[in-house]
Amino acid sequence: MATQAPEVTLTDNERPSKVRYWVVVFAVTLAVITYIDRVALSQSAGDIRKDLGLDKVQMGWVFFAFITAYSTFEIPSGWLGDRYGPRTVLMRIVVWWSFFIALTGRAWNFVSLLVIQTLFGAGEAGCFPNIARAFSTWLPQDERVRAQGIVWLSARWGGALTPLLVFAILKYVSWRSAFAIFGTLGVFWAIFFYRWFRDNPRDNPKVNPGELRLLANTHASGHGSVPWAKFLAAPQVWLLCAQYFCLSYSWYFYITWLPTYLKEARHLDPATIARYATLPLFFGGIGALFSGFIAAPVTRAVGSVKRSRRLVSVIGFLGASGFLFASTLLGNPLFAVLAMACASFCNDLALPNAWGVCMDVGGKYAGTLSGTMNMMGNLGGATASVAAGYILRLSDNNWNITFYVSALVYFIGAFFWLALDPVTPLENTGPVSDV
Repeated sequence: MATQAPEVTLTDNERPSKVRYWVVVFAVTLAVITYIDRVALSQSAGDIRKDLGLDKVQMGWVFFAFITAYSTFEIPSGWLGDRYGPRTVLMRIVVWWSFFIALTGRAWNFVSLLVIQTLFGAGEAGCFPNIARAFSTWLPQDERVRAQGIVWLSARWGGALTPLLVFAILKYVSWRSAFAIFGTLGVFWAIFFYRWFRDNPRDNPKVNPGELRLLANTHASGHGSVPWAKFLAAPQVWLLCAQYFCLSYSWYFYITWLPTYLKEARHLDPATIARYATLPLFFGGIGALFSGFIAAPVTRAVGSVKRSRRLVSVIGFLGASGFLFASTLLGNPLFAVLAMACASFCNDLALPNAWGVCMDVGGKYAGTLSGTMNMMGNLGGATASVAAGYILRLSDNNWNITFYVSALVYFIGAFFWLALDPVTPLENTGPVSDV
């Protein structure tokens, strides 16, 4: 008679704790606050323009000022997170931007609004690269893309709820007071985050040995000089930046010009605009979450992380291009916005993959690489924000041309993903492997 093997019981110290998921919770709440603060400007643009006497081109330059400053400081802020850890850097970022989002309500003319938004953008830069840096330290590799999907779902849904939130708040207070209210959110987050978070999981006494074993191959904070020569020589870096430029160029319309489009081209009332403006960001959040959760099954199906990331992202870019073009053919405003929402869903299929590439390819330089990619993406958004103003001026307010250009940019972005190696770490100097 065969003897039965004794049952193995894991002790509390051997069974991995789940403290790491609190990092995702903090990232999610920060993403929500970030997009509330961003979208509030576009949703209040009509009142701001009326109060300060701005035209569309001037408002386009205000959007451009924020996005360009945000882009410019992405690399320095990402590098600081790599060098000193995301705890201190994120604390600085959130307190800084909270001050300037509140100060937005004190603007008195075009120049003052331009300067405040420039400083706001400079302060907010580095938020998502430092989240990626924290994930590369606190999460095992197989959980990172899923976590990014959850973060971007939260970011998009935070932005989606903002039009309704701003519409409700503006019933009771002016746009100036509304920005003061939004500025307080980040301060509370910064206090709680700084008290709890540590750059190294080993410094948190609630992380047990079992969970530390899961995180054995993650990248601890702190390193020497960034290998800029390797960054500049790597096709991965250029292709990663190029695809994100295309992704952000077309997407930024939803958080800059969409309310104005719905008012002027579709002649909708403020309440309907607030409801419709939520749809692209709401659908985008679903796309990001869906992409994060199908990453592992698709990888098993195609037998390769590289092919999986390429496949999902190319489908996302091409789908976004097609749906955005289709929106120009639809006369019903709701159907047109739903087509844009489907384009946003497809857009965000590529989003978690792009940030997953930054963590896996960047390694201990994940913050710097994320900052580089996000800088180029936001430069795409800045370009689109200003271009839209001039396209409308030169075309006698033909909004369809802005959609044609964006659909073309999406189409081009798919080819950058086809050429991108999304898995080989920059530290590896050997030939590219298909894993």
